[in-house]
Amino acid sequence: MKNTSMLTALAVFAAGISFCVAAEEGWVSLFDGKNLDGWTQKNGTATYRVEDGTIVGKTTPGSPNSFLCTDKEYGDFELMFEVKVADELNSGVQIRSQTKDGTNEGRVNGPQVEIEASGPNGAESGYIYGEACGGWMTPEDKLIPHKHFKDGEWNKYRVLAVGPNIQTWINGAQ
Repeated sequence: MKNTSMLTALAVFAAGISFCVAAEEGWVSLFDGKNLDGWTQKNGTATYRVEDGTIVGKTTPGSPNSFLCTDKEYGDFELMFEVKVADELNSGVQIRSQTKDGTNEGRVNGPQVEIEASGPNGAESGYIYGEACGGWMTPEDKLIPHKHFKDGEWNKYRVLAVGPNIQTWINGAQ
């Protein structure tokens, strides 16, 4: 059975993101670096814009989570993106997620690849969180804070989603 879902960039503060996804024919760019055609903002009141070929998201104080979603659906995939975030940020990229019509005004539900500044003690970046569906999907014994995410720098993420399995890497570390 082929699973399909939309990919979603969840911007919880200012974040720059560039995306591409592997397909059978080769890599498919999800973002052209020029505009947000093919993307839809859902829930919340964050704003998104293109600046120097990068998607920049900015939250609005008091707003619920905001989501920038692709309009297309994807099955099994390999996603590579780079992200740079403000210190102490908590954000993520939703994968295989859906909106539930009439629920939370477009809130996206499903697996989220965590994006979180490391701070002095490390963080849970790269682990899988169930947005609006039960909390951490990464087993508790594997939720070990680490410093793979480099605060104040561009970080390279790789996400491999095949069948029910999701693997993640940050800056080459799994």
